[in-house]
Amino acid sequence: MPAGRRLLVLDGEPGRWLPAGWEVLPQSGGGLDERLAAAFAHAARLAPGAPALLVGMDTPQLSAAALAEPLSAARRAGVDAWYGPAADGGFWALGLARPTAQLAERLLHGVPMSTPRTGSALLQRLTRAGLTTHQLPELTDVDTVEDALLVAAEAPRSRFAARLGEVGLAPGVAR
Repeated sequence: MPAGRRLLVLDGEPGRWLPAGWEVLPQSGGGLDERLAAAFAHAARLAPGAPALLVGMDTPQLSAAALAEPLSAARRAGVDAWYGPAADGGFWALGLARPTAQLAERLLHGVPMSTPRTGSALLQRLTRAGLTTHQLPELTDVDTVEDALLVAAEAPRSRFAARLGEVGLAPGVAR
């Protein structure tokens, strides 16, 4: 995907798996709601006025093609936020057209994370903030072995599916 800047907010050290062209920032402390808000604050500080899309690392089936059209310049006009719902009731992506630390805190602080209502709570906050939100496709995020098998079956030619196969957890392999 074309991007002006690629940031990885990481708890730990990057490995050889990190592609070239990514900046790594340390993840802040606090709950997930606070860490997500801090990631938007970092992005806003590094590129004021630029849009930011935060994507969880647990959606390996996501492709650039799935984001290209909804994030294209032609489709961004009039959109304030992008929301990617997860099948379990959470979300896999949140984007803000004009992120600020204050907006991110208002949207994310206090949202109960990792519950079946996380996504709906965030959508309510986006609506209450008066943001025009474009919904991205629903994806399964990988929280369990069953989720991993489902995602690998959806993207059988992916590196993720190949790695599952290497450890004996390819779709259809008895555990």
